Amino acid sequence: MKTTGFRTAVVLVSLLLLPGAAAAHLERPVQFPSGLGSVPAYRTDGPILVVCKPDSLAGAARYPRALKKLNQRLFVECQQVGFSHIQDAINAVVEPGTRILILPGVYAEEPSLAPPSGHCADIATTFPLSYEEQQACPHLNNLIAIFGDGPDADIACEGRLCNLQLEGTGLSPVDVVIDGRFTKLNVIRADRADGVYFRNFTVQHSTFNSLYVIETDGFVIDQLVGRWNDEYAFLTFASDHGLYADCEAYGNGDSGIYPGSAADLHGVRAATEIRRCRAHHNLIGLSGTAGNSLSVHDNDFFNNSVGISLDSVFPNHPGLPQNSSTFVNNRIWNNNQDYYRFYRDGTCFKPSAERGYEQGVVCPSLGVPIGTGILFAGGNLNNVRQNWIWDNWRFGTMQLWVPAFVREEEDPDKLFDTSHFNQYLDNRMGVSPAGHVRANGLDFWWDEEGEGNCWEDNVPGTGAITSDPAVLPVCDPPAPFSPGNLEKQLPLFACLAWSPENVDPPGCDFTQRPPRPPHLGQ
Repeated sequence: MKTTGFRTAVVLVSLLLLPGAAAAHLERPVQFPSGLGSVPAYRTDGPILVVCKPDSLAGAARYPRALKKLNQRLFVECQQVGFSHIQDAINAVVEPGTRILILPGVYAEEPSLAPPSGHCADIATTFPLSYEEQQACPHLNNLIAIFGDGPDADIACEGRLCNLQLEGTGLSPVDVVIDGRFTKLNVIRADRADGVYFRNFTVQHSTFNSLYVIETDGFVIDQLVGRWNDEYAFLTFASDHGLYADCEAYGNGDSGIYPGSAADLHGVRAATEIRRCRAHHNLIGLSGTAGNSLSVHDNDFFNNSVGISLDSVFPNHPGLPQNSSTFVNNRIWNNNQDYYRFYRDGTCFKPSAERGYEQGVVCPSLGVPIGTGILFAGGNLNNVRQNWIWDNWRFGTMQLWVPAFVREEEDPDKLFDTSHFNQYLDNRMGVSPAGHVRANGLDFWWDEEGEGNCWEDNVPGTGAITSDPAVLPVCDPPAPFSPGNLEKQLPLFACLAWSPENVDPPGCDFTQRPPRPPHLGQ
């Protein structure tokens, strides 16, 4: 082993004992689906169940004629044979492929709030729960629960809830609101629910996720809004054949979009596609520990603390180390929000419902480098090309090594197994699509660890590309392995001490908003 690498490793061992090094999304042991499924298609036929509230037609006068007539007809049907709670409709599903149409209104799902009894009371403080425990006690953690797997050895959906479609019938997603009111970890949990399709509604106010999809082969999040959650808006985990389309996420304390541990396909195909979504005013727009095999294109990530972050930091996530995701034609700008101020002034120590999320409060769940467009913390084989990245006051992109033992990997041969063969190609740096020059603090920052990383044909808004190091490797020939720059790496590990009680760790400037770069142009 090279002397510099060995010295770095020895120093970091002690730093990893700092609090916060092992905190992350905690879940039962999971496995990837078989991969034999497909991305579900939106359907307009099949069995229908209808859910409504007494005031569901209150705003229908402003709807286009056809949509108004549809809601009026469905409301009559709902009054006769429908449901007033979404979970009741799910429980009544008989056939796979059922569509549940949800009329405008606010759904708080009050029956799901009943106190647990019997066995469910006995395990009420257990976390994480097994699949069987979740299924037996669906509302310990979840306001709405969809469980598709039966009592067998595999995780495939094979029951009446397979290919379930939940759809709001309003004019826009905010006409149908499913409100967790901070009573549950998850507002909606879809667990082993292959083929599930969510469309045209808003999910809000969870203590963890507004919408959680886990161990599922085939899911779609279509025209949904996820907002004002303690941690995540949309979290998908250990799943395959997924699509996020035309979604919006804001006001979340971790990330708006989290495709974590997507099926590890090593570039053979995309496990999860994310397109035309808007993630803004979150701690992170999009993040994912083991965010593998993602196709992220034509999205907007703005006004977060960090725009995009993929990592290999946290243990017990299948598919580590993170690899093989692509980011094409996204717009990533002005990710400079300092939400740590809400810890400094005490706001985030109040109960969730009293913090003021609706007025712009966000309570960060971890320490991240404010002012960064894209952050790869221990990722491999990622491709960032033809994006517009501007007005991020720290770095346009930031890439750093994460030693394997950070994720509790004990094999010494894997110590330097991250931050290899990432490519940054043909990006427009420091300028918007409209031609407004807004410099990044630096366009590219790299800790100089890894093999085969390269930066080519990136175009500055004005002047020249700015980077640290000043000269970056090109793609051909591939750059040889480098153990990294110790002077750049060591200060990063001080940030592992971040916690809500230690919001500005000594030696770490991540939680301080950088100054606006000079020469912003037009």
